[in-house]
Amino acid sequence: VVSCGAAEILLFVLAIALGMPLPLLAAQLLWLNVVTNGIQDVSLAFEPGESGVMERPPRPPKESIFNKLMIRQVLVSGVLMGLIVFGVWWYLIDILKWEEVIARNIILMLMVLFQNVHTFNCRSEKRSVFKIPIKKTLILFFGVLGAQLLHTIATYIPFMQKVLGVSPISFKHWLILLLVASSVLWIMELFKIFKNKK
Repeated sequence: VVSCGAAEILLFVLAIALGMPLPLLAAQLLWLNVVTNGIQDVSLAFEPGESGVMERPPRPPKESIFNKLMIRQVLVSGVLMGLIVFGVWWYLIDILKWEEVIARNIILMLMVLFQNVHTFNCRSEKRSVFKIPIKKTLILFFGVLGAQLLHTIATYIPFMQKVLGVSPISFKHWLILLLVASSVLWIMELFKIFKNKK
C-alpha cells in the first residue's frame, strides 16, 4: 500500500530532522515492505470489482493511475499514520525514556497493525468498509490475518527475534496499539463521507 510507504518516509524525515534515533532498522523495514505488506498486496489483487462500476462514466484516457482522489487518500492516510507513529516513537524515547530496541519493537508492531487495518480501507475509494461484506473476498481477510499472525509468531522465534530485534508484547500493549491503529479506519471513513457528500 503506497500510503504505508508514505507514512514510513514521513516517520524517518521527522526523526532525522529532530535528531532522534532511527525508528526502524533496515531489516525491520524490509520485513514491513516485503513480507507483511507483500501479503496484503497479493490479497488485494483478488478483491472483486466494485458494484456499479460500469454505471460510472469512463476515466479520461490521459488520466494517471494516481488520480486526484487517490493522491488525496494517500496523503491523508499516509500523513496520519506517519504523524501518529512518530508521536508514539517520540513519546517512548523522549518522555518514557525507553531503550531504542524496546521502542522499535512497539513501533514495528504498530506499523504492521496500521498496514493491516488500512488494507480494508483500500477495498474501495468511495464505499464504506462496513458496506462491503468480508465474505466477498475471504482471501483478503485471511491474507491480513496471516500477515498479522506471521509477525506475531516471529516475535516468539529466537532466530527472528535476533534478526528483527523483536520480542512478544503484553496484552495491554496489544490493545493500546490496536486502538491507535484503528484511527486510520475512522479517519478514512470520515474522508469518504465528506467526499461523497461533496
